[in-house]
Amino acid sequence: MAKKATKAVENVEVATQTIEKPVIKKTIQPAKPSWEIKDRTYVLRGEKSPITYTIPARHSARFPLLWFDEKTGEQKELRYATNQNSVFVEEQKGEATLGHIIFLDGTLTVSKKNQNLQKMLSLYHPAKNIKYTEFDPAEIAIDELEDLEVTINALNMAREMDIDLAEAVLRVEIGSKVSSMSSKEIRRDLILFAQRNADLFIDLANDDNVQLRNLAINATEAGIISISQDQRTFTWASNGRKLINVPFDENPYSAMAAFFKTDEGVEIYKSIEKKLS
Repeated sequence: MAKKATKAVENVEVATQTIEKPVIKKTIQPAKPSWEIKDRTYVLRGEKSPITYTIPARHSARFPLLWFDEKTGEQKELRYATNQNSVFVEEQKGEATLGHIIFLDGTLTVSKKNQNLQKMLSLYHPAKNIKYTEFDPAEIAIDELEDLEVTINALNMAREMDIDLAEAVLRVEIGSKVSSMSSKEIRRDLILFAQRNADLFIDLANDDNVQLRNLAINATEAGIISISQDQRTFTWASNGRKLINVPFDENPYSAMAAFFKTDEGVEIYKSIEKKLS
């Protein structure tokens, strides 16, 4: 009897290779310190700089010196003691040597070694930004840059402004004198005004009432419309027909400017504008 051939089944082991994904490490930026160790300078607010000026250094009934802790909801009593690390009375230990906070010629410079006083003045003292402020060159530079940018914008507006609007804006600044000025004089004084008070200039230039008031003034000076002696009524100069009654305690030309914006006033505005041109 023939033997059946048996096939040997070979178990073949397949080697599997594990591919590891690269681990991407996140760079952790160090937290910016909330308090910088440095010398600090404090200056009194206002134009006056007295030879000496003292602000309270400890809490009293006459000069309350308290700081509200929002985390605990409690008022904390403040006291500047030269031999203590904390400005909070409850955290001070042992006998406290009281210090004075004195500005000389409007300025107080505190060394970085005196962190106790610095933190009291920069973080906790209720007189900060009222009686004095911390001098910060970076913030001052930012403020000055913003002021310069506003001035540049105002000067550009003044240079490109239409002469009629220029007259209207300048009239707010110098009054009826503008009526006798030449266009070059108006342009010169307008640029000086923009340089001297850029914020006010820009506000006036963007206020459509300014030009409407100027139109009413020009129309009055040209004899197109008339205003009564008591400044309460506008009429057509040609026939005396009443245009508006000025509300009590309101500038007559501001009232006329507001009237020009009404349906009836728009037609009168157009008529006056044609006669002035």
